[in-house]
Amino acid sequence: MKRIAIRALAPNLSGFFVAFAFCLPQPSPVVAQDQQVQVIELTAKKYEYSLSPVHVKAGTKVQLKITAVDHDHGFKIVTVADGSAPNSKPGLVLSSPQDCVRLKKGETTTIEFLAQTRGTYPFRCCHTCGLAHRGMKSLLVVD
Repeated sequence: MKRIAIRALAPNLSGFFVAFAFCLPQPSPVVAQDQQVQVIELTAKKYEYSLSPVHVKAGTKVQLKITAVDHDHGFKIVTVADGSAPNSKPGLVLSSPQDCVRLKKGETTTIEFLAQTRGTYPFRCCHTCGLAHRGMKSLLVVD
């Protein structure tokens, strides 16, 4: 009698657990396209970037809109957070690969990325802009 009852209940219980599993919340990956974009406007002028340091939230898609005010400048950002282990996964995922983005005088250049990992990411001018060019740098802080 017990065998018959167990055999009758087994398929029903399995169906219940399968249905229950579909009702549980499923983890989903972070998709940048579904997120709101944080737009940050900066200016680049002789030996400095305005808004220094720049703060963004982890998991945010960011658009840096940089305008060179006085003459051409450049923009290069490190994609691995300061203090990370060698060969670490990039914490900033740029929408297009960049080595040195040229910032032309009077034009606004947009740089897009997903800020995935908390940390500090230095950026600097990578286009020689004068005597104090090497001092033209700032930080992006992902909180």
